[in-house]
Amino acid sequence: MMVGGGTAGARHAGSAHTSAVQPGGKPGDELGKPIPWRDVLATIKPELVDETRRQQEDLQRREGDRLLLAELASRNFAGPSYLRFEEELAAYAISVLRGWMHSGFIFQLTAARGFALNPSAAELEELHHDSDVRDELAIMTVALALPRFREQALVGRGWRFEGGASLSTYFMGTCLYVFPNELRKLRAQRRKWRLQDEGDPRLTASRHDPGNDPCLITMGNQQVLENLGRAGVRTRAVVALTIDGYSQEEIVELLAETSVRAVEGVLHRWRAKERSRRRGGASDE
Repeated sequence: MMVGGGTAGARHAGSAHTSAVQPGGKPGDELGKPIPWRDVLATIKPELVDETRRQQEDLQRREGDRLLLAELASRNFAGPSYLRFEEELAAYAISVLRGWMHSGFIFQLTAARGFALNPSAAELEELHHDSDVRDELAIMTVALALPRFREQALVGRGWRFEGGASLSTYFMGTCLYVFPNELRKLRAQRRKWRLQDEGDPRLTASRHDPGNDPCLITMGNQQVLENLGRAGVRTRAVVALTIDGYSQEEIVELLAETSVRAVEGVLHRWRAKERSRRRGGASDE
């Protein structure tokens, strides 16, 4: 039997539905009370639950980043807390970059940003199989990206909570702008080595002899490289560039260090720790 344009059953269902949404107390009693996460997900379509969870987690991460940024800014982005943040960010970025290089995905990401690196089949094969090459490129990329990220994203307020990216994903974007130049430098260095092997007289004289470094003389380059795994990313970059033959003036420019004295300080502290470690008296960095 039709009643008011609907069935009796429909009217009953409608009454049950409307009664379920009537307020249970005076208006404003629950204003601002947090909604439990289970209630947020209760009526969301199953196929949208995972996406909703991801959005919630991203929001929580960015809110945490906003609070962290305020804390770091209160200390002028310096001191022990900032160094810890930097080391954690560097470790994360190095791991991600190594994975991107291993799969070759990094070239898709850089191409999307306008960098036509055109990797050869040999380069893709090397990056897939040679962890040392991945480590070298990742460490140098991160070492150069960190000061740029500090100045532009943190001090310059380039990162914003409203932008939709966490600090870590924003930093990975910075790394993608540094990586192409590091790959080009590696290519240029290898071309230079090939010319040296072929006896090109213009390249027979080294501009800098890293063998003069007393620590390298004592330990040997290979052992130095193995021991660098214990060092922080800044130290690894300075020592690796020293081994590669860069002068301290060039290292200042490449790593955005404040002065030659700062580079010397990094090397001095690293040498002292390595000497002490060999005597069994130093803890890891």
